[in-house]
This record gives sequence, structure tokens and C-alpha cells, in this order.
Amino acid sequence: MEDYEVVTLPNGIRIAHRQIPHTQIAHCGIMLDIGSRDEQPHQQGLAHFWEHMAFKGTEKRKSYHIITRLETVGGELNAYTTKEKVCFHASVLGAHFEKATELLADITFHSVFPEKQIERERGVILEEMAMYYDSPEDAIQDDFDELVFPSHALGGNILGTTETVSSFTREDLQRFIAENYDTSRIVFASVSNLPFKQVVKIVEKYLRDVPTQQTSRKRQQPTGYVPKQTRVERPITQAQCALGRPAYGLTDPRRLPFFMLVNLLGGPGMNSRLNLNLREKYGLVYSIDASYTPYLDTGFLGIYFGTDPKKVDKANRLISQELRRLREQPLTTLQLHQTKEQLIGQLAMAEESNNSFMLMMAKSLLDIDRVEALGDINADINAITATQLQDLAQEAFQEDQFSSLTFVPEK
Repeated sequence: MEDYEVVTLPNGIRIAHRQIPHTQIAHCGIMLDIGSRDEQPHQQGLAHFWEHMAFKGTEKRKSYHIITRLETVGGELNAYTTKEKVCFHASVLGAHFEKATELLADITFHSVFPEKQIERERGVILEEMAMYYDSPEDAIQDDFDELVFPSHALGGNILGTTETVSSFTREDLQRFIAENYDTSRIVFASVSNLPFKQVVKIVEKYLRDVPTQQTSRKRQQPTGYVPKQTRVERPITQAQCALGRPAYGLTDPRRLPFFMLVNLLGGPGMNSRLNLNLREKYGLVYSIDASYTPYLDTGFLGIYFGTDPKKVDKANRLISQELRRLREQPLTTLQLHQTKEQLIGQLAMAEESNNSFMLMMAKSLLDIDRVEALGDINADINAITATQLQDLAQEAFQEDQFSSLTFVPEK
């Protein structure tokens, strides 16, 4: 893109910035290419535990001073963990950009993981896990990951298990970070009205002295997928259902057309084929969605819905009908045009969020070493043909390659 700039510090950390003159808010974050897929079985949940513990004390701050540092000037400090990333980020008035940068550097690189706080936060995370377990629409997504990626860290719950979370120590956190931490795989990203030179000067002040470190970590690609159908009784009243399979990775040339195909099938639009059929035509579901998540070396396709237990079979038949339609019937010229226009519009609206763009910029630099210009993406979308989409449907929507997980009420 022409409207973002990048510089690499001597230690390998990259600074990426997009200047937007009219905004008063500065969004910034430090993203590390470390996630739950980098955990060993006994470490499951450790990346997420680190995310929590980063707020609990540094070499010069206690927890209270961390969480109030930006709140007192109307800002926000937050963090999240995914299968492949840990991110600490903040939003403040532009005048407080340096304050946010210093705090992010402090919690990312100078956390001390106090023992008392570890015990306290262990309880918080166990409660978070219980909350998700009590929400079947959330729990089924975590359990379904395990079905699609069995015996692999991508299938593990990001939160971990009761056993692993109960066992974590300060040394476990330090060892995990040391094993996976690589300064060339860290990006500081920001979007604000500040000029790039000023941003670099401020960020350098807090990140240039971070010691250079590299890791020999090699991520293992999932192999040996075998479709599996599982039915589990739960203390619920509504059946929860998940269908899906492994899909294409981040660098696969089929990624964008497949994203468009899944968007047509069950994306966020009310006009998705699954929503029009299962909700609008038959009233079987409140919501149904299909999502595609690309990872470094593989991907994930999931379809999720909840319905009356007596209507599960009918819902599944209707989903099969939509998958078959996409395999057998190429899109008309009008349908293809509308599908492209919808995706182009959705991407443009997503880029309107400066915070979302900041996070996307960091992730893109870590994943593909560049930030794709919206105009280039739009050109790629417009180049997609109906034949391409039908070929992908015939390849990826073969139902004998789908796994399924269904939560049903206890008898």
C-alpha cells in the first residue's frame, strides 16, 4: 500500500504506521508471531495465560498501575490470543501515543509474572473456561477444532484445559516465551495522525534496546485428517451443530476465491445462501454462518447453527442442498457480479475501522511480509471466475470429507 510505511529496527522488530490526518485517536499494538499452536501438550493454554499475566506486574509497575495508566486519560488497553498470534494493543488520544507505546513495551517485554498473581489469575481463567463451557454455541466451536485437527495444537482450546491451567508456574511462562520469542517475528503497528518520523522516534525509544533473539522453532503441519461424525449429549434445550473440514493455508492461491465462496455460502450478509434457506425460507434457525480461517500451513472451514433437536436432520439436508448447488451450478454473470460487489464492500467497510486496520497491518506483515492494498485485493476479486468458484466447491464441498459435531439435549 502507498499509505503505510515500515522500518526495521536493528533487533529485527518492525514498526509499521499509517498516518490519517483527520483522526484524533491513536491505535497501536505489539503483535508477536506466537500462539496456542506453538504449545506442547502439557503447555496447552500457556500463550493465553501469558496474555493475562502481562497485565499483572512489570519490573516497575504493579497490576493496578498497568490497568489504570491509560484509563485515566480515557484510553483503552487490551490483548488477545489466537492460534498463531499474541497481541497487546491500546487506543488513546493522539496526545497520549507515547504513553501507550511505553506501556505496551513494558508489559510485552518486562513482565515479571508475580507468584501471587499467577495463583489469582489461574482462578480467573478457570472461571473463563467454565463460562465458555456453559455457553454451548462457544463450546462446540472449541470442541470441533479438536475434531478437525486431532492430536495437533491447532485443535487445542486456546484457553487450555483444567489440568494444564492448574499446573502452570512462573518458570513455565518464562520457558515458553524463551522457546518461541523471536524479535524478527514481532511488529509494532500504529494508525494515528502523527507523521511516520515522529512515530519511529517514539517507538525506537522503547523498543530499540529489546535484545535480539531468534528461535529455531518449526511449526508442524497437521496431517492425517479423517472425517468423523460425533454426537454428544449436553444439559441443553437446543441442539448445537458444527460441520466442516481442513481448508487452504495463508499462501495458497485459492485462499481469496475460497473466502469469496464461503462468504456467499454463509458469510455475515443476511443474503447468504444458508441464511436465506434455513432461516428466511424455513425458519429452522435464528442464525447460521459459515467461516473460513486460513493458518500458516492449513486452513479451517466451519458451519455452525443451533436448532430444535427434532429439526437437525432437516437442517443438515438443506445445508447439503446448498453445497450441492454450488458444486453443480455455476454462478450466473449477475450472481458472480453481486458476490464480488458484496465482498468488496465488506472489505472496504472493515478498513474504515482504524483499530481493525492497525491489527490487520501487523498480522499481514507477520504472515505474508506485506500489507495488501485494497485496490489490489479488489482487482484480484474482480478477476475471479465462476468456473474457479465451481471448481473450488467441487473440491472443498465434498460432504464425505466433512466432519460433524452435534450437541443434543440429554435424554
